[in-house]
Amino acid sequence: MKKTRQQQLTQWLKTQGSLAQRWLRLSMLLGLISGILIVAQTWLLAALLHALIIAHTPREQLLPSFVWLATTFALRALLSWLRERVGFICGQVIRQRIRQQVLDKLQQLGPAWIQNKPAGSWASIIVEQIEDMQDYYSRYLPQISLAVFIPLLILITVFPINWAAGAILLTTAPLIPLFMVLVGMGAADANRRNFVALARLSGNFLDRLRGLDSLRLFNRAVAETAQIAKSSEDFRSRTMEVLRLAFLSSAVLEFFASLSIAVLAVYIGFSYLGELNFGSYGLGVTLFSGFFVLMLAPEFFQPLRDLGTFYHAKAQAVGAAEALETFLSAEGEQMGGGTQTLAADAPLALQAFDLEILSPNGVRLAGPLSFTLYAGQRVALVGLSGAGKSSLLNLLLGFLPYRGSLTVNGIELRELACEDWHRQVSWVGQNPHLPAQTLRANILLGHPQASAAQLLQAVELSYVSELLPLLPQGLETEVGDNALRLSVGQAQRVAVARALIGPRRLLLLDEPAASLDAHSEQRVMQALNAASHQQTTLLVTHQLADTKDYDQIWVMNSGRIVQQGDYATLSTQPGLFAKLNAHRCGDL
Repeated sequence: MKKTRQQQLTQWLKTQGSLAQRWLRLSMLLGLISGILIVAQTWLLAALLHALIIAHTPREQLLPSFVWLATTFALRALLSWLRERVGFICGQVIRQRIRQQVLDKLQQLGPAWIQNKPAGSWASIIVEQIEDMQDYYSRYLPQISLAVFIPLLILITVFPINWAAGAILLTTAPLIPLFMVLVGMGAADANRRNFVALARLSGNFLDRLRGLDSLRLFNRAVAETAQIAKSSEDFRSRTMEVLRLAFLSSAVLEFFASLSIAVLAVYIGFSYLGELNFGSYGLGVTLFSGFFVLMLAPEFFQPLRDLGTFYHAKAQAVGAAEALETFLSAEGEQMGGGTQTLAADAPLALQAFDLEILSPNGVRLAGPLSFTLYAGQRVALVGLSGAGKSSLLNLLLGFLPYRGSLTVNGIELRELACEDWHRQVSWVGQNPHLPAQTLRANILLGHPQASAAQLLQAVELSYVSELLPLLPQGLETEVGDNALRLSVGQAQRVAVARALIGPRRLLLLDEPAASLDAHSEQRVMQALNAASHQQTTLLVTHQLADTKDYDQIWVMNSGRIVQQGDYATLSTQPGLFAKLNAHRCGDL
């Protein structure tokens, strides 16, 4: 990673830290108070030893000093606990806000953009990479200030007692951050590579897990297991590379800190022997001053050593921030930036002119298209796979950008507020998704304020009522992850109920019966056909029998509408629809 890129990511991390600025300041304040207590504790300990050994002061007279010393120990322990607690809260607040930003961005970009990456990589970003920022905010950022203020406080205390000892500390201190930065730059790059490998491994593993049945059918299970093992071994090697750099960083810091303390100890020792007679302002090095300075020396380097230890957390956070910052700054060209809204009671009509549907990265998926979908009209969209039918539905759902014109009641679709438009649309796809915990919650997902009467009506119209006697707790039955307790047909009926419960004005159906058995298909299509008479409807289907009573049939091929008309008219005309119909009947 280039140095400029590291600086950009570090600045981005600090910007995110502003979300919990008061917790950061409180953590730094507690650390500074703890540093003052360190000086006071060392002073008391040195004074006690000098009084006992040199001045031969009776122990009874030193009782208040012992009490104060015990008090400083207790206060330091309390402050350490408070700092840990405050640091955790600080990291938690920032992690929650960043995770919310990621989820909001995912919602803004839409499913068409998200499908460019495996689901496992998104899980890695939302869970692992955000979690790995905890130590950066809870430990590293507060420690940056403490690594300056606490050594400065100790120097201010030491110089009036012995300027030579202060000079030794001041001379050797810059070596630690210098080598810390040199080692840390390599650690940040290693962490970045490690996070990239983790995202790929997560996506690879989840994709293989989802396709386990297909892999077994084609005898690829053993080969894919070997591939996952190889990828895991590669990730292990990268992780060990990061750990080696972390240990190297710690070893460098310990070496220079130990070297400085050793030099200071040699100076004090020779001063006691009378070989060195400078540094103490002509007063000589007493037991108090020597012990006080020597005891403070490790504490002088401890904030710098802690910063070096936590520098690994910074390298880890910079590696994680690359994927997060890139994702959050991604441009998604889809509807949602507008502010206009539709009139509440006006029938909904769509009109397109030279419409070109684009992928999130700007590649044309379909078009140019010109059509009019009148208010209350029922249109079926048919064509070969890849003709552009699903792309048109994704555009109408607001998940894809476009060129040209597509108006809703005379208002350009891109100018509409996304939330307002989604309140006008009901959608049923091929694969039902039931993310909520219970059957009731899944039906009410898009319309939680619905009344009991509306819920009962949707349950009846979608034939979910036939399923309730078979479920242990009726509408309160937990459906499980990925609706495991329901068959595909049962889950699709729940999806239909969800689409019917809200007062929508545009019904979009993407092959809603494609994966259903005959009985479930009949029930689902009966419910949807009844609902389609009450609103403007666009049905994508390969089942031409479902299109017989629709007002219009649009035939798509290579991203264009090549035929329009009702079922009776198109069946008698030469063209793609007749070929599709003949193929369905076994004549082609």
